[in-house]
Amino acid sequence: MAEEVREPDATALDEVVTFTSELIRIDTTNRGGGDCRERPAAEYVAERLAAAGIEPTLLERTTGRTNVVARIPGTDPAAPALLVHGHLDVVPADPAEWSVHPFSGEVRDGLVWGRGAVDMKNMDAMVLAVVRSWARRGVRPRRDVVLAYTADEEDSAADGSGFLADRHAGLFEGCTEGISESGAFSFHPEPGTTLYPIAAGERGTAWLKLTAHGRAGHGSKVNTANAVTRLAAAVARIGAHTWPVRLTTTVRAALTELAALYGIEIDIRAPDFDAELLLDKLGPAAALVAPTVRNSANPTMLDAGYKVNVIPGTAVAYVDGRMLPGGEEEFTETMDRLTGPDVEWEFHHREVPLEAPVDSPTFARLRAAVERFDPDGHVVPFTMSGGTDAKQFSRLGITGYGFSPLKLPPGLDYAALFHGVDERVPVDALHFGVRVLDHYLKSA
Repeated sequence: MAEEVREPDATALDEVVTFTSELIRIDTTNRGGGDCRERPAAEYVAERLAAAGIEPTLLERTTGRTNVVARIPGTDPAAPALLVHGHLDVVPADPAEWSVHPFSGEVRDGLVWGRGAVDMKNMDAMVLAVVRSWARRGVRPRRDVVLAYTADEEDSAADGSGFLADRHAGLFEGCTEGISESGAFSFHPEPGTTLYPIAAGERGTAWLKLTAHGRAGHGSKVNTANAVTRLAAAVARIGAHTWPVRLTTTVRAALTELAALYGIEIDIRAPDFDAELLLDKLGPAAALVAPTVRNSANPTMLDAGYKVNVIPGTAVAYVDGRMLPGGEEEFTETMDRLTGPDVEWEFHHREVPLEAPVDSPTFARLRAAVERFDPDGHVVPFTMSGGTDAKQFSRLGITGYGFSPLKLPPGLDYAALFHGVDERVPVDALHFGVRVLDHYLKSA
């Protein structure tokens, strides 16, 4: 006989919708450069934790940039603690582009709409609903669960997880593993197939500042030392560069499991293994892996000149670079070559790439928790193309996994909703996430 699935109480399912909606209504737009104020959302979370008998600690490096940390004691004091973290800030949204106001938190047609619905006030709300349900039901997890609601993830994390890791490490004593955003969401590459990618790695962040120097002068005269021309040439080389394929442990595991699921025979260790050919054979499912088989660098910003008839002496560009685990040396050497002798480059912001074991008991339990509530789904490991607060918490020796479970309907493109227009999450998906998190966190 199958083991009975003990559901969270009905109040938790109602609260997760309310919390998601109300957190969205609190505008925590992070425009970068310190232009954000998470405190109202932090106070919202802290009040609801305190009402459930969970003591929150509010911490700030900068006034208004508030983080919330709380610890729920487990039943096994010898067990290592588990960190569950989510950020409170969101990226900007232009109301003119949206079907609903991005900070309305409107609940309509079985969906919660607004900025943060998937990135990541939904996860913030799911965790809050779960631990409040535990308080009502008298449930305690096996191991200590440390909750961290952070500021500033959408910029440098200097006021958020970086500040917590550097200045308040004691709050995370005993934590060996953590879970957070961007994993365990359903992905439908074709009808009848449901994948749940769980993140066991992240590419490193390499945001670059490029500076070209030249000879200032009149725009009507020949100038062979034009800073704009030098910068433009470097930017064009970077944009046109094709990075070589480099397969990390997590990406190899993802390709191996996807190939087996689709009945494709491969020898991923063979010297002539062709990852690009396999990606072609995987069709839409390749989207989970394709961004993470190589480093990348995308020019994103240009700044030069102040008048059309004046050649400036300097020109500046910014590049969003991402580095695979083990790919840092290749990245820096390539940037040296592509920028050339006339353009200097430096790291504007840098964070490490991460990899977590996919053959661990933790990954097995994460897989089992999802498949318990969707037996027809297939869990696969993957590497995030971007990054999360797990990078900063890794300084404390915490191994991170991306696990914010959502069962989404076919046609709702989770990846496109991240930082996109009309961000929204189904109510049913929130209920699924509460059930999965409740089950996993109790017994992790």
